Amino acid sequence: MSQTFKIIQIILAVLLIASVLLQQRGSGLGLAFGGEGNVYRSKRGLEKLLHFATIIIAVLFCGIALTTVFVS
Repeated sequence: MSQTFKIIQIILAVLLIASVLLQQRGSGLGLAFGGEGNVYRSKRGLEKLLHFATIIIAVLFCGIALTTVFVS
């Protein structure tokens, strides 16, 4: 059972990394030096779906991590 949780945790970790890396490219350190000015804008379409998917994957990852700690 513990092995299954570890495999699920690895899969969720890879998905979480991918979803974070796919979000809004070009908004890093460039904004601090006078990059794009439209900081406050609403998310639409795929960007919104990716945002909520990242939140869900992060919550699942934390839940599985806590379960792994208390089960093993």
